[in-house]
Amino acid sequence: MKTNVLIFCLFIFGLTSLNGQIVADSIPYKLELLANENVKVLRADKETSFENIRQKTSWLSYDSLYKPELDTSIWLQFIIENTSQKPTEIYLYSLEDYITVYVENDRSFKELKNGVLVPLSERANKSEHFFTPLGIGPQEKSIVYIKLETNSGKAIGSPVIYSERGYWEFSRNLYKEEESAIGFLYLYIVSLITIFVFTLVFWIRLSEKLYFYYLGYLFFQLVYGFLVLKGTMSPFGDFINEAPVLVNNLMEPVQFIFIGFYVFFIQQLLVVKKYDKLLERILYYLGLFCFLYAITNFVFSHLLLDAKYMEQMFLLVRFVILPINFILIIWIIYKVKHPLLIYFIVGQTFFFVGAILSTYLSINNVHLIPGHIFNFTESLNIVFQVGLLAEVYCFSLALGKNVFLLQKEKEEINVELIKQLKENQEIQERMNRKLDKKVSQKSYELLQLYSEIEKEREQKTKDDFNKKLKETEMIALRSQMNPHFIFNSMNAIKSLIMTSRNEDAITYLDDFSSLLRSILYNSNLKKITVEEELEILELYLSLEQSRMGKEFVYFIEVASKEALSQYSIPPLLLQPIVENAIWHGLQPSLKSLKKLTITFDTTENLKIIIEDNGVGREASAKKKKLHTSKGTSIVHDRLKWYNFLNDYKIYLTITDLVEVDGSSLGTRITLTYDH
Repeated sequence: MKTNVLIFCLFIFGLTSLNGQIVADSIPYKLELLANENVKVLRADKETSFENIRQKTSWLSYDSLYKPELDTSIWLQFIIENTSQKPTEIYLYSLEDYITVYVENDRSFKELKNGVLVPLSERANKSEHFFTPLGIGPQEKSIVYIKLETNSGKAIGSPVIYSERGYWEFSRNLYKEEESAIGFLYLYIVSLITIFVFTLVFWIRLSEKLYFYYLGYLFFQLVYGFLVLKGTMSPFGDFINEAPVLVNNLMEPVQFIFIGFYVFFIQQLLVVKKYDKLLERILYYLGLFCFLYAITNFVFSHLLLDAKYMEQMFLLVRFVILPINFILIIWIIYKVKHPLLIYFIVGQTFFFVGAILSTYLSINNVHLIPGHIFNFTESLNIVFQVGLLAEVYCFSLALGKNVFLLQKEKEEINVELIKQLKENQEIQERMNRKLDKKVSQKSYELLQLYSEIEKEREQKTKDDFNKKLKETEMIALRSQMNPHFIFNSMNAIKSLIMTSRNEDAITYLDDFSSLLRSILYNSNLKKITVEEELEILELYLSLEQSRMGKEFVYFIEVASKEALSQYSIPPLLLQPIVENAIWHGLQPSLKSLKKLTITFDTTENLKIIIEDNGVGREASAKKKKLHTSKGTSIVHDRLKWYNFLNDYKIYLTITDLVEVDGSSLGTRITLTYDH
């Protein structure tokens, strides 16, 4: 209780420590939080919890000195009020890597996350990582805490609050500004996909390393294109934002992977080994270095190093690679005399210009100058990609030219073989005709043989099936009436006659003969209605009740017998189940009242439930060591064949009814219709 009072007091103190409040419904377009007298700020470690921040009292005025750093974050605090009679939607704009907003809601705080490095599934705004929606209810006043973090340490700018109208205008204008960049990226991706498909076809048909390396070069350029696209407002490729930190750390490795494939591709395209083996070895090790650097960069950036060191590594590698690249270009031009050399020179020039210009813009931050020609979304990557795309076009033309050269070479070889081919053609045609004739004849014979085998197999399957069905039906017929029941019924009739209860004996005998007649008649049918089966069951139960006396009672629950006439059932399916329940469940039971309940539920599909309060299956199994009842297995077999032959199915389940202590309450058998 004391802790709650302390927190409440600190909360009230935090509210009263603010100079004023921001009126949400009075923001015409946007409101700068920097240097706003209603906004307070403090710096804290990234690990500091929100509960600790709420207890802080050292809040200061928010000015430009407060920016998030690699090791620390900044917290903003202000009160926001909606004085209107309807809900107001405002939007927090910030370009930081991680943005966490806590908005008071009914004495509790709602947490909203956003930012370029926050996974898409966790973002409060799935469309834009830099806009976080803050909904304020009518006549509502809330305290807002904002946590800003960075993963790069670069100064990005201060947060701003936009009204709903300002948000839509800003988004619309931003999308218009990005249209050209997005359009180029779409062109870049579609072009690469198209060329990739054609190259894949060539590689599948020819299986040459040249096309494999070019496929790797194109594939990782495609990955690079999607990575760049995620930094725009394009909805295409949003799935990449599910792992933004991983994606961010892949930017540099992906570039060097496709450069590595490019180096190996050039080796194969220009057949460098033919002209200079030393140059070929240097290119080989350069390609390996690119792959090794890509892996190392990813491991270090994702697991080990801070962002500031990765930027230094970025510049260091380029200062090394670009001069080496330039030297190798001159070396290749001087040594290699391949017909496709001109395509390499032009393509490499485009790549070199794009890489140098992109590096220059990055070092001097020219792309951040407002109004500059390169001040647009993803300008550094797009400048580099323009050179890459031009290079891809050049190499695609080179591959086309290479196919033409190979085709020309093949044609020259083919000319020498034409004469020999013509001489062999007639011989081959004659042999083919003879072979076709023999194949046709053999095919016809095989087809006839196969047809006969299939007919024999089909007939055998039918015969086996019918035989099994008849055997099952005969077993089912023989198992309908338990010999003990017939014997006991005859003894019961004899006892009634000897005690001069002639009328009871006649009634019993009539019922018994009617039951036998029904069983013999229905045994020849494939199916009967459930209503007819119920009549046989009632006759059988009346006899069993006469035999067992008052200790045995049964209940038949059925809403409508007419409804039962709509369902069919294998004849004499229920009687063996009921007989098994009486003889092996109820008769061995020591209970004073032995009860059997049969329910016909037609609420949806028909469901038949047979439930007894007998000894249960476990106790019954112990008593049946000297006599094994096959009733249940026969019922299962009959249902299996019946379901096989009919469109609708009947499923049987057996449930043991037990007390909490494990003692048996009886057994429930359920038959369910399934159309």
